Amino acid sequence: MPSLKIVLDTNCLLRSISRRSAYSIVLDKLYDDVYELVVSNDILLEYEEKIEEIFSIETAELIIGAFALLQNVRKTDPHFQLGLITADPDDNKFVDCAFAGNVHFLVTDDKHFNVLRTISFPSINIITLDKFKEILLAS
Repeated sequence: MPSLKIVLDTNCLLRSISRRSAYSIVLDKLYDDVYELVVSNDILLEYEEKIEEIFSIETAELIIGAFALLQNVRKTDPHFQLGLITADPDDNKFVDCAFAGNVHFLVTDDKHFNVLRTISFPSINIITLDKFKEILLAS
């Protein structure tokens, strides 16, 4: 099992899907078992909904189906709501999952998550998609 655990914000996932994307490495390295993706039911539902909107139902089924089969995609269902992001409360599902999954990083480019940098507990490390790509390229 990979040692690096992350939660991936939906927009970062969406930017990683196209083979022509500079961020396709994110899914490639996931499929190669380089890191562990931690998700919750709420996150999977949002992934599926957004992939369908932007790509297609078939693409959503393929990706979510692959996630169900991969041993390095771990499902966790937080039994609490930290409520740390007030600007967009819907983003809290990623924070709660990151905390429950004890991940190394929450990967996001969403500025709403910047509030986490000012909170000492719980400590949720956020990094940008570009920074995560750098980490993957170095692995």
